[in-house]
Amino acid sequence: MVDEEKVQVIARLNDAFRTTFRGGSVYVTAGIRAYGAAFELAALSAVRTFETFNGDNDPYQEHDFGAFEIEGEKLFWKIDCYDLKLRHGSPNPADQTVTRRVLTIMLASEY
Repeated sequence: MVDEEKVQVIARLNDAFRTTFRGGSVYVTAGIRAYGAAFELAALSAVRTFETFNGDNDPYQEHDFGAFEIEGEKLFWKIDCYDLKLRHGSPNPADQTVTRRVLTIMLASEY
């Protein structure tokens, strides 16, 4: 059984990180960079303002994935939660003291 309160905390922490880019690391792939600085900035902005969560892209309601388009190109973003040494998954993604978030923005074709 899923702990709904824990899921809500994870979603809230993921949203805070995604909208501010504070509290973790943000990466864009080589594919994104290849489109140029304006495209990369548009992608970063789209991730920060993303609100289209639904059962298809957010089945666990943790707000850790999104898909969108820029200039006809489909992009994905994904938040992964690791332990503080970035070696393993976080033992508790709802606890910021044991979690390091990593957000990756990529072309769908790079997934």
